[in-house]
Amino acid sequence: MEKLDVIIVGGGIAGLACAYGLKDEGLNVLVLERGEFSGSKNVTGGRLYLNPLKPIVKDMLQGAPFERKVVRERWTVLGDDSSITFDFTSRRIREEDHSFTVLRARFDRYLSERVEEKGVLVIPKYKVDDVLKNNGKVIGVSVGKENLFANVVVIAEGALGFLSRKLGMRGSLSPREYALGIKEIVELPEEVINERFNVEKDEGVAHLFIGSVTKGLFGGGFLYTNRDSISLGVVVKISAIMSAYPHISSNELMERFKAFYEIKSIIKDGSTVEYSAHIIPEAGYNGVGKLYGDGVLIVGDAAGFSLNMGVTVRGMDFAIASGMLAAETIKEAFSKGDFSEKVLSGYEERLKESFVLKELESFKEMPEFLDNEDIFAYYPGKLTELIGRLTYFGESPKERIWRTLKTWAKEILNRKTMKLLLKARKI
Repeated sequence: MEKLDVIIVGGGIAGLACAYGLKDEGLNVLVLERGEFSGSKNVTGGRLYLNPLKPIVKDMLQGAPFERKVVRERWTVLGDDSSITFDFTSRRIREEDHSFTVLRARFDRYLSERVEEKGVLVIPKYKVDDVLKNNGKVIGVSVGKENLFANVVVIAEGALGFLSRKLGMRGSLSPREYALGIKEIVELPEEVINERFNVEKDEGVAHLFIGSVTKGLFGGGFLYTNRDSISLGVVVKISAIMSAYPHISSNELMERFKAFYEIKSIIKDGSTVEYSAHIIPEAGYNGVGKLYGDGVLIVGDAAGFSLNMGVTVRGMDFAIASGMLAAETIKEAFSKGDFSEKVLSGYEERLKESFVLKELESFKEMPEFLDNEDIFAYYPGKLTELIGRLTYFGESPKERIWRTLKTWAKEILNRKTMKLLLKARKI
């Protein structure tokens, strides 16, 4: 085979965004996807934030198969036998195209078809085994016994990052830096979803859960409404579930979550049509490795572009932006006829000027702050306990609200709470 201009390893949204950014340049671009089609191996069920992407993606998302526009934000704190839910909406998020829920199998396939229409070749069922190098420069990839050569290789292989680790551009895998996400797709009629979540047609809800959902382990639950289904799941840090005593399996956490009073009525009469699990980068800014080298760029989850902000989780917008910015860098390299590390370093500069590295750096202390079991085990129970004290009326006369608040505050305002509040100043 003659030498290609660009090989993109991975047909997820980061790799496809890069391909889309190159579609009008007359370059010979090849996308290699190990799944049966783009999106077939991606199990993310979540939301995509659009505002940060608008200056970058141009028309790429026009006509995209979004599920529902998120118009309600919900957070539930779960104690052992009680819960409290915060429900937020505003005119701004109802009127703006702020964020949408997506099903990646559908969304990625759509993007794949769009780039193919523009002449980019997307080949499924092609698993890249290794990266080819010559005198330290990446010159292509190997697929089984076949070698494919290119001026630039873009690694968009996902969170585990086997190829980027082989290149020495990322460190070894650590259970403290990754979480396991378990997800089910539960089908329900569109009108049932509208009724149960108090939304209109095409409107949706993003709902996060913390506390007893993970038995106090670092993690939480999530629920996103799709057009005629619900994405429901649990995320738990791998190191936390490995060290849990007594041991609990990930599927036990999922079944336990579905059995909660707060969940079972929502999914009543629904049909589970998909069950899956995947790895999520959790190290944030400190987990980002080297992003460029001679003849190579790394994008999306493979680069560690993921951020758990506590109130929401980011990743898809970072992936798309990184792919598009990689494309801009590659176009510059072709205009100069130079694919060296020096020219491709412009990719990192573009990321620094964008929201991607700015926001990852702004919240670089977040992983350390969240790495505190009290956030998931102690405080959720204390918060629901307070609401229970305030709202329950027994046989004895009710004490004054101030006394209830004062007693509760004395219980939680201890040394570990003060240390946590001092840490919170950094986020």
